[in-house]
Formats: sequence, structure tokens, C-alpha cells
Amino acid sequence: MSGTPPMPRKVVIIGAGIVGCCLAEELTALGWSDITVLEQGPLPAAGGSTSHAPGLVFRTNPSKTMTELAGYTVEKFTELGAFDAVGGLELATTHERWADLHRRAGLAASWGVRGELISPARCKELWPTLDESGLYGGFLTPEDGLANAVHACSALISRATARGARFLDRHTVTGIERAQGRVTGVVTDRGSFPADLVVSAAGFWGPVIGRMAGVDVPLQPLAHQYVKTGPLQAPAGAPILRHQERDLYFRPHDGGRLGIGSYAHGPLPVDPTDLPTYDEAPVMPSSLAFTPQDFAPSWLDCQELMPGLRDAGIAEGFNGVFSFTPDGFPVLGEAPEPAGFWLAEAVWVTHSAGVARAVAEWITTGHPGIDLHECELSRFEDTQRSPAYVAERGAQQFVEVYDVLHPLQPMERPRPLRVSPFYARQQELGAHFLEGGGWERPHWYEANAPLARDVPERDPWAARHWSPIAAAEARATREKVALYDMTPLRRLEVTGPGSPEFLQRMTTNNLAKRPGAVTYTLLLDERGGIRSDLTVARLGPERFQIGANSPADLEWLTRHAPDSVTLRDITSGTCCIGVWGPLARDLVQPLTHDDFSHRGFGYFRTKQTYIGHVPVTAMRLSYVGELGWELYTSADLGLRLWDTLWAAGQELGVIAAGRSAFNSLRLEKGYRAWGQDMTSEHDPFEAGLGFAVRMDKEFLGRSELDEQRPLKRRLTALTLDDPAAVVLGKEPVHVGGAVAGYITSASYGYTLGRCVAYAWLPPLAAGTGVQIEYFGEKVSATVRDEPLFDPEMNRIRR
Repeated sequence: MSGTPPMPRKVVIIGAGIVGCCLAEELTALGWSDITVLEQGPLPAAGGSTSHAPGLVFRTNPSKTMTELAGYTVEKFTELGAFDAVGGLELATTHERWADLHRRAGLAASWGVRGELISPARCKELWPTLDESGLYGGFLTPEDGLANAVHACSALISRATARGARFLDRHTVTGIERAQGRVTGVVTDRGSFPADLVVSAAGFWGPVIGRMAGVDVPLQPLAHQYVKTGPLQAPAGAPILRHQERDLYFRPHDGGRLGIGSYAHGPLPVDPTDLPTYDEAPVMPSSLAFTPQDFAPSWLDCQELMPGLRDAGIAEGFNGVFSFTPDGFPVLGEAPEPAGFWLAEAVWVTHSAGVARAVAEWITTGHPGIDLHECELSRFEDTQRSPAYVAERGAQQFVEVYDVLHPLQPMERPRPLRVSPFYARQQELGAHFLEGGGWERPHWYEANAPLARDVPERDPWAARHWSPIAAAEARATREKVALYDMTPLRRLEVTGPGSPEFLQRMTTNNLAKRPGAVTYTLLLDERGGIRSDLTVARLGPERFQIGANSPADLEWLTRHAPDSVTLRDITSGTCCIGVWGPLARDLVQPLTHDDFSHRGFGYFRTKQTYIGHVPVTAMRLSYVGELGWELYTSADLGLRLWDTLWAAGQELGVIAAGRSAFNSLRLEKGYRAWGQDMTSEHDPFEAGLGFAVRMDKEFLGRSELDEQRPLKRRLTALTLDDPAAVVLGKEPVHVGGAVAGYITSASYGYTLGRCVAYAWLPPLAAGTGVQIEYFGEKVSATVRDEPLFDPEMNRIRR
């Protein structure tokens, strides 16, 4: 998309549930009036998930983005008279859940949600029907509450219609018209509608609409049980309630009845093509027959929590269809092809208005106004789009919707899915694998256990998915040499006569260098926000290899590339080993005829050579702050490369090292991780990456940057004062007694002997004391100048 805002165009929105109605209203508010909303059911309750949604809005989420989307939804629904801020209450009936509520209170503070931890007695005051004897306490968020989605739809339809939009119910979409790679219209059972842009906001019918356009929508519809009790003395005006230990939630209904939803039953997948039409359905298409046997265990749990329910009984129930994705986030954005086909799918009422505003701004200005990298369609790898993967992971998301999940906790299935050529050797070394992007990623190796020394003991939460072996691997990297599997990091090839000028225009640093140069640079959006950070190696006059972050980088570059440029993802056909440590040269030099001395092979340089029998592209880079190289070769030769390096390194004490040590070392050196430390919401100067920006050249986003502008916030290095203390990320940071920011990345710095954390904070002088809230406790930390380790760069440039 170009930086010039698109002129108003003819838009057809498919689906008049809460997302489609919100989107039409937001688009018309921005001046786009040629909007047609097509709905197969009757309005305003069309029979999709919106029509039966219970309406509970809890804003706090581990994702800052999702919390902000929910926050705007509350604002919008309040404005529409469709929100009742009764508050939200989450209960703890186990020690683990009580600890997790402390963590959630920290998340709420980080993202600006007001909340407090309360006693069992206070929980009983708010919900008199509770048996408080089994409670540890609760987390109360006073500004959460109940959304009336159908009422909101009515109000939104009125607003959008007054501005020129039209809503047509009883129109079933049967096809998407396309020509020359673009959408041109929508076909229904009652005629065709030309369109410049088509937005699928069809909810759990999204995959059906997607197939009409030739787009895979990674969404799994699943049924979720909801019941209403008979009359009892339900507390009027009580906060919405979650009993997550039993996968239950509660809300009052008129007549003194309770509504109860359960995620405790097994996943109940639904094929949307098997659902009846609105006129054929006994109630509505999204409301399936209640299965009492699935709810029976949950009903016993309800009575244990609220003994008064024993006399109330279940008056009615249904199995309601909702949308789940492989990672639990919505699916948003324009499809790569056909152009003009947009998705706003897998969106629950909680986030509906926030998503609609973001998509409307995205369509009308080219930018969503909020970081959506977790939600973009382009985040999914090809392997994550298969129907089997979507079904299995979607079902697991249902199972885990209320589980206490560690930030490093991987999905259990389907694994292994993607493995590097070194996988067999890693298994032999006792690798402990976690998963990311479908890849098996070693985090440490049990073979290195004899090297482990005493390190500070961790609390149970911080000790999950961690081993003291990581300290030994970090130390070996600092003192000797280690092999790191860097295969999962994305690699792109850019070729063609227009490639030098294209990359120079798209990125912030100067790429007008001779072949053999490697450059760290940034991809910015039109507003100067950091879309990604890249390592660009010029392998020839018209050939570049790029180290990127996600599939979204390839899509972004492809959208902007002229015909004279060819882009190709080469990740799956290649592999990479990072050889790092003070003895890296001693390991690599005897295996090649090329000169790997500092003079012969300088820092941020690349050359194509051989390591033993294996042709490699060697790049002198280091993400851990030590001498070394990244060695790339084709996947078929990867195992030979590993074995060659491993055999040659035995006399040097070479080890294999994992991601846990890697993360520690990179934070000691101050290296950023895109998506954690910075996103499109941050500019290069406040992120501490001004060195990668050349303001004397033209590049996308340059006009929005001002290196002289005083910073209001800064990505700040912290070290914890207590050598035994650890934080993990997303915790609130207090300055002067008030929350001033949040942690982005954190890891124990084994070289420094204390935990290192980075945080977004107002500019603070080195030496300033701050406090990090970790599970309700305040942990003292100090602002530091960076980098914390080897600021003179002597170890890398030796």
C-alpha cells in the first residue's frame, strides 16, 4: 500500500454481525459512504455468533494489542448505550490460580486497565451466592462489564445508514467476482454487487467466503455451551464472573436467572457448510441443540461454587458456535491475492469495535493506527494454514481458553512439524525443544548438564521451560565456542535489476555498498513505525539475502516491489549455524582456504566459501556479542556442515547451545527482538536504533521521522538489584510510585550475574531506581547505559 491515503471507494462488507456493523459505521465516519453490507439472515439479529453472544467483556489480556482493542470496544459500546459497566471478577480457588491473578493484575497495570486483588469476603459481598470457603481471592476490574451486541448493531446500522451506507439482509453470498488479480464484486442469491474492496466479516462462515475468493482463512468453528438457570436470587448488578479453574463464567439475566458458559467440555468442531439456513434452523444457525451430557460435570462444579443452584435447575441451554484460530488471535488484513479482499474474522464481541476501527483506518489511510502484527493474516506460515493444523490447533485453543499458560509454553500437537537438518544430532545431545512458527527450537541441551554450576534458584513460574544448563551454555559461548541452530530465522532472496534501488528505498540504512557488505537496517511503515528489522547481505550486484522476522516481511516487500524485482522465501530450502565464541576463528579457519582473519574477513562482511566439503555463505555477524559467523548452506548439506564443525571443534571444547542462552547473551549486548522490544508503534530513535537510520537518503517512512524531536519514551535497559531476582516480560514498571511503563524482554544475564530487562519508559538517567511488579511484589531495578556488555565491541571485532 502506498503512503497516499486511498480515495473513497465502493466497499462491500459480507456479514452484518457486530464486526460488520461496527466496520460500516467506522468507514462512514471516516467519509466513505459507498458501503453495502450483505447479510444472509434478518437484521439486526442475523443468526451468527453476535446474536447469541453472552456479552462478557474482560479487557485484560497478555497481548497489549488485544487489551487496547477491547478498551475501544468498551468506549464505543458505552457511547451507543450498549454497555453496562458492572465490573468483572475472576476467582481463584487454587494457589496457582491466585498467583496467576497477581500476574494478571500486573498485566492490567501494564496496559492501563484499572483493577485490584480482593479478599474472599469481598468476593462474597459482590456475589452473595458464592461459597467463599474455597476461595483464595479474586481480581476485580470495575470498568469491565456486559455488552449488548444486538442493541449495538441496531444503533450502528442507524448511524451508518444515515451517512449513506446500506444494509441488505436475506442476501446469501454465493461467489466473489475477480478480474486481473483483483476483486470486482460479490454475487448473492439476489443479484450481484460491484465492489472495489470486499471485506469478509462473516464470522465462523469466514472460511466459506474465503474459499470463494481463493483465500485460506485459518479459522475453526467450535460449539461452546451456554445455559440459563431457573429463577433464583441472582445478584442484580453483580460483576460478570469467571471461575477459570473449572472453565466457567457467569452473568445475571433478567428474572433473577443466571447465564453460565462452559469451556470444560471437549472441543465440538462445526463444519459451517453443514449448518442450516436461518429459516431452516430451529432457533438460529449458530445455536445448536444442547447436549446435556457434555454440561453435566460443569453443572456439578457450578453447584459447588454456588450451592443455591441446586434448587434452581437448568431452564434452557444451547451449543453456540464461535470462531477459534490456531493462536487465538483474530485474522485481519488484506489478502495477498486477490487484491482488495480483506478479512476481519475470528473477532469476538470483546474486541469487535476496536478491530473495526483498526480495519477502517487501515483501509482508508493504509495504516491501522495500532500494532496488529499478532493479528495479521500474513503472520501464518504455509504449514500453519492446512485444514488439519487449523482444526487441531483451533481445538486446543478452545481447551486452553481459561488455562494458566506460561509465556514460553508450546503447543503439544502437531509436533514435530518443522525441523532443521540438525534435528537428529540435537536429539542425540538431549535437546529440550520448544516450538515457534512450527519449528522445533532447542532451548538447552542435557548433554551440557555436567558443565552447569550453581545459579540462583528460581521461583516455580520462572523455572518453567528453563534449566540452569542455559547458564553453562552462555558461559561456554563467552569462553570457548558454541554452535547455534539459526535455521528457523526467516531468509529471503531478492534479485533483479531493480533490487538495489528497491531495497535502498524500502529500508532506513544505506545499502548502496559493494557486494560482500552486510547491513543492519529497518523496515518502516508510512508513519515511521518499525515494521521489522533486517540484516541485508549483498551477494552480488543484483542479488541480496535478507534475514527477516516473519512472513509479513515478505508480503510487505512484495506489495511494494516493482516488476524488476523478484522476491523469494528461501528459508525451508536452506539452513544456518551460528558459530560464536572467542574460539570461533580457531574452529572455522582450518576448515576453509579463505582468509577468516579480522583483516581478511571484517565485521558485517559476507563471502561465499567452503567449510570442508560444504559450500556456504558465511556472514560475519553476531547476535550474542562474541566473535563468529553465521554459516548458511542448502538444507541437504546441513547435516554435513554440522558434523564437520562438530568434529573439528572437539579439541576446542565446542558445545551446542540453545535459545535460552542465546536470549540471555543478546540482552546483555542490548540487541533488540522485533515484536517484543519494538513494533510499528515505535520509531527508530526511541527504540535506540537511530544508528541504523540514514536521514540523508529517501526511504519509506522518512517524512514522519525527526531525530531532533525530544523523546517522550525510550526503550530502556534495566538490571535487577537483587542478583537472585528474575522477571520474564510484560510486567509493569513503577517510577516514583506510579506505573510508568512495562517490560518488553527479560532474561538472566549470566555474564553480568543479574537479570537484564528492557522496558518502555519515559527518558530516565542511568542510575535511576525503578520497581518492577512481579506477581504482586515490587522488585527493585536500576536504569543502565547500554550496551551492558563489551560496549567497546572488542570481543566481536577481534
